[in-house]
Amino acid sequence: MKSNLISKSETSELLKTVSEKWGIEFPKIKNVKVYQILDDAQIITGAGVKILKVDEDYLPFLSETETLQKFPSVMVDMGAVKFMCKGANVMRPGIKEYTKFEKDSLVCIVEESQHKFLAVGKSLVASSELENMEKGEVIKNIHYISDRFWEVGKTIHS
Repeated sequence: MKSNLISKSETSELLKTVSEKWGIEFPKIKNVKVYQILDDAQIITGAGVKILKVDEDYLPFLSETETLQKFPSVMVDMGAVKFMCKGANVMRPGIKEYTKFEKDSLVCIVEESQHKFLAVGKSLVASSELENMEKGEVIKNIHYISDRFWEVGKTIHS
């Protein structure tokens, strides 16, 4: 796996992009490293930040609890957990509770017993539609516990 430090200007450009996409301000971070995992996937690390980039999506890495807590979330029942950890999308019947989110926004998926983060995905509908939905896909699962990014990410320490 290749990794490289990126320049100050690349770092500030990257953090600006991610801040805008996430609606979260980042402190100035030095020594940001980019790990090329696959052709279309990178893990970006720096002081207090670990970001997964898949295609054009920037996701908070699942080990970053503090960052994950800043995102909208859905809580799934225990029956949905094993499917989530295999990469399944979140279906309406599995959702117990949820916070407010718009369509196409990043949403974290937590399980109901320990409130652990299981996955990060992109919403296919707005939370306002869930009230009247009985079935169907709600969130596209992009990054989940035990996926290939997770396994590689565990070996990277910023």
